[in-house]
Amino acid sequence: MSKFSRRQVLQGAAATGAALSTPMVLNAASHGYTNDPTKSGKLVFGFNVPQTGPYSEEGKDELRAYELAVEHINGEGDGGMLNTMTVNGEGPALKGNGVLGMKLNYVTGDTQTKSDAARASARKMIENEGVIMFSGGSSSGVAIAVQGLAQEKKVVFMCGLTHSNDTTGKDRKRYGFRHFFNAHMSGAALAPVLKNAMGGERRAYHLTADYTWGWSQEESIKNSTEALGWETVNAVRTPLKTSDFSSFLTPVLNSGADVLVLNHYGKNMVDSLTQAVQLGMRDKMVNGKQLQIVVPLYSRLMAQGAGENVKGIYGSTGWSWQLTDAGSQAFVKSFGTKYGFPPSQAAHTCYVQTLLYANACELAGTFDPAAVIPTLEGMDFDGMGNGPVHYRAEDHQCFKDVLVVKGKDNPSSNFDLLEIVEVTPRAQVEYDTNLYAGDLGPI
Repeated sequence: MSKFSRRQVLQGAAATGAALSTPMVLNAASHGYTNDPTKSGKLVFGFNVPQTGPYSEEGKDELRAYELAVEHINGEGDGGMLNTMTVNGEGPALKGNGVLGMKLNYVTGDTQTKSDAARASARKMIENEGVIMFSGGSSSGVAIAVQGLAQEKKVVFMCGLTHSNDTTGKDRKRYGFRHFFNAHMSGAALAPVLKNAMGGERRAYHLTADYTWGWSQEESIKNSTEALGWETVNAVRTPLKTSDFSSFLTPVLNSGADVLVLNHYGKNMVDSLTQAVQLGMRDKMVNGKQLQIVVPLYSRLMAQGAGENVKGIYGSTGWSWQLTDAGSQAFVKSFGTKYGFPPSQAAHTCYVQTLLYANACELAGTFDPAAVIPTLEGMDFDGMGNGPVHYRAEDHQCFKDVLVVKGKDNPSSNFDLLEIVEVTPRAQVEYDTNLYAGDLGPI
């Protein structure tokens, strides 16, 4: 791109009022945009997380990470990943003085792990509290609902923890961006490991959280395992509010299945796995094989909740505090110093999303989404865990390495419950954007 860097070109274009890509950008800028901080005099991000409900433990850790990101952006603390991140081959544009010279403030909301509550909370942030960007997650149903609101209100939504293929598939939106991996990637990473560990002739029974994420994960795990020789015996949907899974688990024992796949997350997974172990499923022999349990989407927080019940059980995860790269360890050090324990994958993705958005504003030289969105589209970044990561422009999905993990037989602490079995390279989990087609819509 000639002798000038991408940052210089973007900042120069913003300073002179030149169009950054198409006339649409100039037109959007000339008519203003929602919650312009330079007019209100206050820069506000919104963090909309499940502080109550079945995914509340994830939400609490997300909020911790958001608060840490704000500190680092404002120049407080040790800087964390601002010391390791690179974007499009260059160091961070953020200078530790807020964003574009404005101190960063934030407001919070409780999604309650309910789509209606999440939209109401996000709407309040946009209409009453003046947020220029909001983030959050833990439920894909929530993420998809508020991403639609973001598109309506023309406010960028940096998705937190959302794993459904639909988020950047059929429900993708121009104003939504996802750093977290998805169910397709879990299936692509996990299935070969399961075949090697358990064999190619297995009969699986799925219990699935009855909403977009559960359906998406069930489909992806079924497709990936069946392609390697497994048979799906049954797939049963379970309401998100379920806490007693005994009526769903008992039929598994008479189904002829020798693998139980728990497409559950958060407290749902803790409850269903614990109850499955209490029913003696891990000691059962079926078809001449020991019955196995699989949890396709894991987190450290879930492993802690389930305790020793996770021993030997396989799953996938988006990131681990045990990774040794400089970015991961910088984040672990900052988070551990502030809170006294290591961060979860939910915390990691929320922290990274906040820094990426703020850095994109610096690169664009403006808070105008008409310039910030194209800056994020097609972005390549590194030094933030998971190796080199690409933000695909066509669907706003990040592509990165995925971890396959297993519950440790002899953990050294309450935070050391999962071991990394394999780091699946990004190339193995990438897919064509048309596989989960959708329309981003306009800026």
